[in-house]
Amino acid sequence: MMGRMSALTGTMQQHSTSTPLAPIADDGDALHFCSTCAFSSACREEGYDKSALIELHCMVEHVGPMPAGTHVFREGDPFQAISAVRAGCVKTYVVDNDGHEQVLGFFLPGEVIGLSGISGERYPCNAVTLDTVTVCTFSFPKLAMLARKLPGLQTQLFRLLSQDIGKTALVAGDFSADQRMAAFLVSLSRRYAARGFSSSRFVLSMSRTDIANYLRLAAETVSRVLRRMVEDGLIVIDRREIELRDPKRIEQLARSVLRE
Repeated sequence: MMGRMSALTGTMQQHSTSTPLAPIADDGDALHFCSTCAFSSACREEGYDKSALIELHCMVEHVGPMPAGTHVFREGDPFQAISAVRAGCVKTYVVDNDGHEQVLGFFLPGEVIGLSGISGERYPCNAVTLDTVTVCTFSFPKLAMLARKLPGLQTQLFRLLSQDIGKTALVAGDFSADQRMAAFLVSLSRRYAARGFSSSRFVLSMSRTDIANYLRLAAETVSRVLRRMVEDGLIVIDRREIELRDPKRIEQLARSVLRE
């Protein structure tokens, strides 16, 4: 078994020299949005390039780079803005009355954090960086005003809200540990692919403990499931780098969770 895992790890290390795994956003230029902009597609659909959206540009504040462990916002802070991740990974979580942390989600480049603060005008959770992170912070009142002028931007806001709600599918329902883990990996794969990054090779910025917490599993169970996936030839793991070697089989395993 150890010989097989070493061979698989060696294969992955050979591949890792050719393609960068860490998604990094560029800043664009006077006409083009940065590569992971959460709103660029909506603005382009409306016929606007970056130079025509001075209002939007003026309401954006670039924050970072922030080291791992930095809070973007904390539960109870007044809600004034939403933030789009440009690089790195952000975890959202709450702490229950017994002092136990409950992970709510992980946000990748191009995804927006803070949307859950809209209704109560305060952030209902914490958001903390898992690695070196930069974000674009948008003044929500100004963004909402601009959205009334740009129907496509308003639609994008609704779409982002819907995606945020849809992520709870991974922890709802009576699914096996293998199904939950497969769905988690498929979800990450598709989200990276949607931003133009590799769908089969990426970095797990979150710890095994965080993954287990999010999937409502024991940390030992997560380690056991990942080890079984390696032994079955579904994935290759090298520290926090992971390669999906048999995406079709993983998607088949995740189908019930993802309701496909």
